[in-house]
Amino acid sequence: MHIFISIVFFLSLFMIFYIYIGYPLLICLIGIFRNKVVNKSKFEPYVTILIAAHNEEESIEATLKNKLELDYPMEKLEILVISDGSTDNTDEIARRFEAVGVQLIRQDPRQGKTSALNLAALEARGEILIFSDANSIYDSNAMRMLVRNFNDSQVGYVTGKMIYIDSDGTAIGDGCTAYMKYENFLRKYETKIGSVVGVDGGIDAIRRKLYSEMKPDQLPDFVLPLKVVEMGYRVVYEPDAVLKESTLSSAKDEYKMRVRVALRAFWGLSDMRKLFLAGKNNLFALQLWSHKVLRYLGFIFLIGLYLFNWILWTEGIFYKACFIIQNLMYAGALISPVFKKKGYISHMMYLCHYFALINIASAQAFLKFIFRQKQILWTPRKG
Repeated sequence: MHIFISIVFFLSLFMIFYIYIGYPLLICLIGIFRNKVVNKSKFEPYVTILIAAHNEEESIEATLKNKLELDYPMEKLEILVISDGSTDNTDEIARRFEAVGVQLIRQDPRQGKTSALNLAALEARGEILIFSDANSIYDSNAMRMLVRNFNDSQVGYVTGKMIYIDSDGTAIGDGCTAYMKYENFLRKYETKIGSVVGVDGGIDAIRRKLYSEMKPDQLPDFVLPLKVVEMGYRVVYEPDAVLKESTLSSAKDEYKMRVRVALRAFWGLSDMRKLFLAGKNNLFALQLWSHKVLRYLGFIFLIGLYLFNWILWTEGIFYKACFIIQNLMYAGALISPVFKKKGYISHMMYLCHYFALINIASAQAFLKFIFRQKQILWTPRKG
């Protein structure tokens, strides 16, 4: 029994190390020997921007102005706003821009973002479809930077760089910002070795011919890129296409968002499970397991590490040190918001807080998935 407990402890420790440190090191190493350069060049096809919106009266005007001011030929730009059963002034605000080419599509009754995109894709005229959230503010050259990647015939999907702006300096904001920097680092090296696994739904682009209708419960910025890889095309990261969004200041709001995203990701992984089975693209299967499957199931290894470390407390200084470190991290996660309110700054505590939050959210999402629950509708993310 003692041997079994020790094996589970070290296996849990190894898996946590691999998920967060080992995998990034692995793709950096592979990137030394395999560097698949994207053939970028000036490319100006007809583009359609799709903006799904539900009760976005506070942000839709600024977003539309932003898109109309982008550095791209207006005669090659189409903007479709899909109002998903909005009950506020979203529709009225969007109609104010009809004279400059913005088209409003009404989806009634409300059916969710995925159905909204399916509806708009049928009417879009662009060779390239760009997905923007209703509160997404692009840098002036962002669209041009995205589109240039499609000069490479092997590229089917492009994701830009999300930068979170934490104006309030909250613990959640700091943690979210650090998490996004980590994700962007992974995307940079995943692009070098082939395709990225995770994308940002607020600044993505796909070849129109590769868009395939999704089920209402599927997460568009998770399932759609996987379908593109399944069709034999690359999904790449463009760091010069920058999107800026405010972080969430409320731990409750961030937690709810993380549960929703993780739940829809579990369903997406289930729908696209062929990709993470050994086959013609073994490297991408490894990436999918490492970056998504194991990441979302990381809470299992965290629980195993803590429980079996507790049992092994008396077995030596190494086990004692590991258990103390874990308790310090979780204590830091708990008291981080309190310290922030008192004016104390501790980035390590903020990271611990966010790390705990996303893993607890994944655990709840997994339970919902086990009990076959789905979430199609939700309140739009607010900064």
